[in-house]
Amino acid sequence: MMEDHQALLMNTDGDEGLGFGEEGLDAKDRLRHPIVAFFHVFFRAAAIIVYMLCGWTGAGFVPSFVTVVILLSLDFWTVKNITGRTLVGLRWWNYVDDDGISHWVFESRKGARAGGRPQERRVFWGALILAPVVWFFLFMSSFFTFRFQWTILVVLAMALSGANLYGYIRCKLGHKPGIADATGILHSGLQNVIFNRATSATTTDATAQAFTAPAHVV
Repeated sequence: MMEDHQALLMNTDGDEGLGFGEEGLDAKDRLRHPIVAFFHVFFRAAAIIVYMLCGWTGAGFVPSFVTVVILLSLDFWTVKNITGRTLVGLRWWNYVDDDGISHWVFESRKGARAGGRPQERRVFWGALILAPVVWFFLFMSSFFTFRFQWTILVVLAMALSGANLYGYIRCKLGHKPGIADATGILHSGLQNVIFNRATSATTTDATAQAFTAPAHVV
């Protein structure tokens, strides 16, 4: 079973300093976290570039696959745990409680710095949206050129980048019915159908046995 929560991060204005020396008119147009913004773009761009170079140069599939997967994993972890919280004040995560129920939590920062600076927002959302689009076109290319082993790698890349995109859209827009809700509803529906079928079958068998049992003459 899964549950979703929409929460607000604590007001963290004080954690980022008072901003002395940034009183210029262009202060809001500068990147406050340039290193974080760099790695937000670097890992996903590197994964795409390595994939394309391996396809063009005819490099071995196994080392290429391992290299791209490592870059995708680094990108997924960095975007999920660092860049979303730092650049735009959004965070999504999951935990399992003592009853075994999986909870998905989507958080957004409140306060004066909610949403981050305009330049950082553009970097964050631009890279977050562009990467799945690029992987989609690479998927179409590998599929229609019958390079199915590369298609598996592209599907993995689409899944990882798409998961972060979906999670941060949920953080931005709030709790709305989505994949997690649909999965939970489908799971509950299947459980009800199976239970009803099992109960109906048991009742039918018992009734049939009652009618077919031989009568005892006293």
